[in-house]
Amino acid sequence: MQGCVSLMYAGKMDCYSGKDCARSFRTVRKNTIQVANDIPVEQWGFRPTPESMSVHELLAHLAAATTWQLKAHRDDRKTTISFDEFRVYIEAATAFGQALDSRERVLQALETEGEAFASYLESMTSERMAEHVSLPAPIDPPSKSRFEMLLGVKEHEMHHRAQLMVYQRLVGVVPHLTLSRQAAFAARAAETSKQ
Repeated sequence: MQGCVSLMYAGKMDCYSGKDCARSFRTVRKNTIQVANDIPVEQWGFRPTPESMSVHELLAHLAAATTWQLKAHRDDRKTTISFDEFRVYIEAATAFGQALDSRERVLQALETEGEAFASYLESMTSERMAEHVSLPAPIDPPSKSRFEMLLGVKEHEMHHRAQLMVYQRLVGVVPHLTLSRQAAFAARAAETSKQ
């Protein structure tokens, strides 16, 4: 199955499609938005060290991170990205993120830009995902599939969301995923004790 990640389920080969990528990214973005909503507005300026991004800056960065990928892959359909082109994409994404000057604008951008990216993923064919994009030396490997590059967006967001969950702990907020897990364990323990 060219253009997708082959997975083995119950003895049959399956494919990780654009629809799967979109579903997975939507889950990650939903959790990021929940973290953003759970951190009190008065803590959005918090930064654990002077050189760290604040909560606000980190969330604006995530809201903007999908914009350059959409420009490169959807709009420009790049098959080669030079350092100069990458710089232009990143500068535009950075300017977009810096313009998100309020909590409301960041939350709105997380929603709209996240959905735009997920919709693009959903539209991807196996052939399109299999296309390779050449990258300049010394980047290794010298080319990556669109699938790998676009999957990297989710990995990038999960990396920064992990940072945000540490920030939550530092400002006294228990992350929602921890609360959900604790509730599930408590319900299981209660059910077991009834038996």
